[in-house]
Amino acid sequence: MEKTRPSPRRDESLSRERIVDAAIALLDAGGADGLTFRALAERLATGAGAIYYHVANKSDLLTAACDSVIAHTLAECAVDGSPAAQIRDIALGLFDAIDAHAWVGSALAGAPGELPGVRILERIGRQVDALGVPHGGQWAAVCALVNYIMGVAGQNAANSQIARTHAYDRASLLDAMATRWSQLDAQQFSFTRSVADQLRDHDDRADYLTGLDLILQGMETLYAHPGQKD
Repeated sequence: MEKTRPSPRRDESLSRERIVDAAIALLDAGGADGLTFRALAERLATGAGAIYYHVANKSDLLTAACDSVIAHTLAECAVDGSPAAQIRDIALGLFDAIDAHAWVGSALAGAPGELPGVRILERIGRQVDALGVPHGGQWAAVCALVNYIMGVAGQNAANSQIARTHAYDRASLLDAMATRWSQLDAQQFSFTRSVADQLRDHDDRADYLTGLDLILQGMETLYAHPGQKD
């Protein structure tokens, strides 16, 4: 007689880490709307009460999931090399992480001052200090870097999500947009027309790094510090 396979125990090795990992999977699949305690309970084969023992509410869980992604990303970033090189590595790591987990950008924005953002602030702040930026200018310098990194990475992730949702082909979309730009009024939109061809084949990641370098070079010029050039 065939034995019936036992159902998973509700409390079997349930931990905050397991809950967070399951939440990340749900968020990646369906965004913030896809993360519900009912879906989470089904995925973990447990009851909602057991989950509430480890997390207070959806907001707490979303922040914890975001923190897990950010902590893992920063752990993978370089810890040697020049301060500017480390900032670039952090920026690229965050760009790729937010591209892979499109919900992270909005989760960070929705949890100001919480641990995920503090991790980023701390890691970049240490490198800004190592660049030789005077203490009085460090807050503004770090804010400029963090706002640029998170803003551009978040927008790129949002654009990618829209493209996936509507099954857009990037090359065709950019070509059509560039064509429209090239046909704008030559006097009213002279600059836009002049860069239309660059829009067609631009690389989002390369443009992101170029913008970051502009900020870093500006900081080096403003706070000249011999020996700290990259």
